[in-house]
Amino acid sequence: MSRNSDCLESPLPPESGEGGDNFFRTLFDDEYCMRRALLQAQKAFDEGEVPVGAVATREGRIVASAYNQVETLKDATAHAEIILITKLSALLGDWRLSDCEIYVTKEPCPMCAGAIVNSRIRRLVFAAKDPRFGAAGGAFNLFSIKDLPSRPTVVQGVLEEEAKTLLQDFFRARRSSSANFQECNLSEPGSSSSKILSPSKRRKS
Repeated sequence: MSRNSDCLESPLPPESGEGGDNFFRTLFDDEYCMRRALLQAQKAFDEGEVPVGAVATREGRIVASAYNQVETLKDATAHAEIILITKLSALLGDWRLSDCEIYVTKEPCPMCAGAIVNSRIRRLVFAAKDPRFGAAGGAFNLFSIKDLPSRPTVVQGVLEEEAKTLLQDFFRARRSSSANFQECNLSEPGSSSSKILSPSKRRKS
């Protein structure tokens, strides 16, 4: 199975107000794009993957999207950011992505932060912090290293609560699923655990 290839291209919301206030436009655009990234994270959740999603913009348009596929592809490098950068490079025909911005629902890990630096991404926006493995200030700040080939502008905390809730729901469901699996093994040898369901599906069941 190949890494997800659902590219999309959609214009960002138009400027509001006379003359267009750059501050409010940036805030509005960041939230809009992060909501699109959260939709990708929900896809990951529904497939039993850690729910992290990402989108990329270029020249005012969302041009690519991706989500975690580590378990699906049995590939430790198949993080949302890595897949997104691979797709962007294929789409643009260049590994230098200096005119692109990426939005991701969780702070990048060291691997992904390194890929962002090496691909010359100009701006990174992320939602939830990762105090254990985050490489953009959570556990440490890779972008603060001297003599990097490039250093993105970093914006954090956009729709943080929504992203954090999705992650917490996923790991809570996984712990519950693991506990049920252990109980089944004790009482009914050979039985298996149920698949993790997204919050909306669990409410319906």
